[in-house]
Amino acid sequence: MTQVSPRQGQRSAWIIGASQGMGHALAGLLAQRGWRLWLSARRAQPLQELAQSTGGAAIAVDATDPAALHAAAERVFAGEPPELVLMNVGDYRPMPLQEFDIGLFEQLNRSNYLASVYLLDAVVPRMRPHGGQILLNVSAAAYRGLPMGAPYSAPKAATLHMAEALRPELMREGISLRVINPGFVRSRLTDRNAFSMPFRMEPEQAAQRIADGIDRRGFEITFPRRLTWMLKLLRCLPYPLFFASVNRWILRT
Repeated sequence: MTQVSPRQGQRSAWIIGASQGMGHALAGLLAQRGWRLWLSARRAQPLQELAQSTGGAAIAVDATDPAALHAAAERVFAGEPPELVLMNVGDYRPMPLQEFDIGLFEQLNRSNYLASVYLLDAVVPRMRPHGGQILLNVSAAAYRGLPMGAPYSAPKAATLHMAEALRPELMREGISLRVINPGFVRSRLTDRNAFSMPFRMEPEQAAQRIADGIDRRGFEITFPRRLTWMLKLLRCLPYPLFFASVNRWILRT
């Protein structure tokens, strides 16, 4: 692991899921803004390349392995601890009803929910002495269950609800737990969708929104608002209206 020497007043972050997509773009942007970075992902080679280009420290880790996350956290927090820990790990595959797959549910539950649980278990005790911020990259899909997305949106909703439940207690200990709920962002995961994705953003645009939201006080960073506020409206609809909307606009029945 490359050691990163802090400068006086330098901000610092640990990004898990930094080798591609939003995490990769955010690492580059924060490095440009002078942040000191620890960078984690499963694939060592792209992680090392990113560390070299950003001056960060690469720590390869599988976020679905709680023991590995604890070991990585031990290394990150061994010196001056980061003020920000960001979980950007996730997986996705659409699942129509006729392809119902228990294994897919289990796989996406590990990456889209349990990985965040494991991270909190690893970092919260280490953050208590000095405080800091934890950002969990969830998804606007957490707002409401939609057809063909059950294995993905269910653990995302669980992550969102967990964060809502834990935030008040963590705030009392000086730790700010927040969520990122993006709409469609171009990635190898969204490339699996066969449908039109309204207001789809590039990873660099998403990274800009996240970076600009780091110092805001709200619980949620969400974008693009033209999409996410429509999904929030669906969240508020009573069930008869919600299912009627799903049948009309998504299932076209």
